[in-house]
Amino acid sequence: MDVPVAANVLGTLGAICWSIQLIPQIVINYRRHNAIGLQPTMMMLWAWAGVPLGVYNIVEDFNIALRIQPQILTVLSLATWIQCYYYERVCLHCLEALKNWTVLRALAVVVPIACIMGGIEAGLVVALRIAKDHHLQWPMTLMAVLSAVLLAAGVLRHYWDIYVHRTVRGISFLFVGIDAAGDVFSLVSVLFQPTMDVLGLIIYGTELVLWIGVFACGGYYNLIPWIRKTLKKKRAITEEAHTDAIALHDLPSSTSVFRTPSGEADVARQRTGGTRGGRAEHLHDSNSISA
Repeated sequence: MDVPVAANVLGTLGAICWSIQLIPQIVINYRRHNAIGLQPTMMMLWAWAGVPLGVYNIVEDFNIALRIQPQILTVLSLATWIQCYYYERVCLHCLEALKNWTVLRALAVVVPIACIMGGIEAGLVVALRIAKDHHLQWPMTLMAVLSAVLLAAGVLRHYWDIYVHRTVRGISFLFVGIDAAGDVFSLVSVLFQPTMDVLGLIIYGTELVLWIGVFACGGYYNLIPWIRKTLKKKRAITEEAHTDAIALHDLPSSTSVFRTPSGEADVARQRTGGTRGGRAEHLHDSNSISA
């Protein structure tokens, strides 16, 4: 269906989601000063996925939001990737890494990679536009398939970590949710393009399905055990309070509980006096019977 306004609006929403998707993850990594569980391989695969995706969206003349979207994906993915490497080196090598691995060194590593990616994308855009003018479709198909494979491979790398550790660790579910929302908006935006683009649907649809799977794994490995643990803790607190109530009920009266030393002495004298009086009375009764 051809609805340019809807395509632009939804594409813009998708681009916004993809612009901020990795920001929560980057902030979490910075605050905890580690990236344990977050897969650097996934981030690098995503960064490279932005190259063919950007080529495809530009050559196919998608709306401006969808053209910018892959560039943002590449930049944020590279930023997260270098975070993983930086914090991992710090954790492994401690003080030595703190001396040798600086922010400038991290930038010296990541900036050339970003420039190489940008140069490759620009060259491919020129080449594929020429191929499109000559009615060659397979290069465009290759770009779409390559981007979909790289995006899927990045998420699947996290699936392997989930399988090994039986938990979803290191990754922010807020990031997953925002990214999935971006996929949904981009997917619908493609539907409102002048022509139905099947490959575009496959690219965004594949990643959306994989993120839904990550949510399902998080619910099974993280949410359900947390709920069980919380309920078990509440049950233990309730049982403990019930046991304490029974124990208080079985104690003697307050006069024997709150007892002072002088009070204990008075009770002892009373008991002693009572015993002696009872014995004297018993002896008197015996003498009377004998008489």
